Amino acid sequence: MFDRSASLLIKPVINRLARLAHDAGLTANQLTLAGFAIGLFAAYLIATSEYIEGATAIFISRLCDALDGAVARLTRPTDAGGFLDIALDFVFYASIPLAFAVADPARNALPAAVLLAAFMGTGTSFLAFAVLAAKRGMANLAHPNKSFYFLGGLTEATETLACFLAMCVWPEFFIELAYGFAALCGITTVTRIWWGWRAFQ
Repeated sequence: MFDRSASLLIKPVINRLARLAHDAGLTANQLTLAGFAIGLFAAYLIATSEYIEGATAIFISRLCDALDGAVARLTRPTDAGGFLDIALDFVFYASIPLAFAVADPARNALPAAVLLAAFMGTGTSFLAFAVLAAKRGMANLAHPNKSFYFLGGLTEATETLACFLAMCVWPEFFIELAYGFAALCGITTVTRIWWGWRAFQ
C-alpha cells in the first residue's frame, strides 16, 4: 500500500548510493545476492534469539534490495536480473517467520505457519497476475521501473519490512503481529484475485 510513496521518499538517497555502488564496480546481481545472503543471516540471528541484530541485518538486506534495481537502471536492466531479484526476495520473506518458529517452536510455530500460508496467497496472486499481464502486454504505470506488472495491496514490501522489524523489536508480540499481518495478507489476496479476475475478463 505504501510502496510507491516510500519509493518516492527514499529515491534521491537510493540513487546517490546506487551511483556510489556503480562507481565502485558493484553490479546489480552482486547486490541482489548480497542482500539475499544478509537476509538469510538475519534469519539465522533471529533463530538464535538475536532479535535486534536480526533487525539490523534485515534493514541492510532490504537496502541492498532497493539498490540493485537502481544500479541496474544505471546500466541495462535484464530479465535474468529481475527474475533473480524476485525469486530470492520470496525465499527471504519466507525465512523470517520460519526463523521465529525455530527461536521458540512451542510459542511461535502455529502463528508462523499461518503467516507463511498467508504469504502463499499474496505471492501466488502477485505472480499469477504478473504472468498474465506480461502475456497481454499490459504496462505498469504506477511502477514503470519494475521488471513486470503486478497488483498492489495492503501488504507490499514496505509493510512487510515494517512488520518484520516490529517483530524483532518486540518479539514478545510475535503472535499478535503474525496473526494481524496474516489477516492483512488475506485481504490483499482476496482483493488481488478480485481485481485480477476483473482485469482479465
